[in-house]
Amino acid sequence: MEQIVQSTKQWTETKEERKARKARNKTGLSLPSKSRDKNYVVCLKWGSKYDSRYVNVLHSMVKKHLTIEYEFVCFTENTVGINPGIRTEPLPLLPVQGWWYKPYFLSSELPITGNMLFVDLDVVIFNNINKLFTYEPERFCIIRDFNRSLRSSWNKMNSSVFRVHTGKYHTLYEDFKKNAKIHMTKNRGDQDWMYRNIKDHCFWPDNWIQSYKWEMRDRNALKIVNGKRNFVNDDYPKILADTSIAVFHGDPNPADCTDSWVKANWK
Repeated sequence: MEQIVQSTKQWTETKEERKARKARNKTGLSLPSKSRDKNYVVCLKWGSKYDSRYVNVLHSMVKKHLTIEYEFVCFTENTVGINPGIRTEPLPLLPVQGWWYKPYFLSSELPITGNMLFVDLDVVIFNNINKLFTYEPERFCIIRDFNRSLRSSWNKMNSSVFRVHTGKYHTLYEDFKKNAKIHMTKNRGDQDWMYRNIKDHCFWPDNWIQSYKWEMRDRNALKIVNGKRNFVNDDYPKILADTSIAVFHGDPNPADCTDSWVKANWK
């Protein structure tokens, strides 16, 4: 497909367009797909760990920082408190809880069809995220796990943000659905299951999506405060020029974080 697109471009693109394309290629970026596939941003809310405010704030942040056409969809078993303007869809009947619903987002049973960007609820989006739809457009893209900050060669997955074309890995989901208990026993979490089963993935550039605790702030500033892990000082995070999303794996969650920067951007 790529060869066909490029051979067509040499007859139609201007000199300026060609220079821009080559510049994008050097950074791994490419043109958005010219198909009419719809773009979706989806999230998962299950149980009581995150209340409806997390869905509403995520919807607000996406609206501010995604400027291409898309639809936002929340998959949940409880729609109470979610803003009425947000599309909600029910979760399937599976013998799982929490993050173990994520394999469902690889299936062809979803009530949506197109390019899907999955985003966890415990993030802060603070810069434009259009590039998450244009980067390596035909591939499954996911975060390189944040243990990368400790081991530079670390190549496992973090599923806080991933992009996939709906239904691409339906056979993997079918196997998971039939053998859910076995898969959950063999893997510590959904991202370990993905790492074990998806072999044609690519990682987002590390700078685009960063761990707030481990990469943007000093992990040594985390202490137990009033029974919960939080930062002992209010400090401004280290923000790289091309970072767009801060991920809050573990405590503190965005709603509990005492940093002024988080309070100013998680809304």
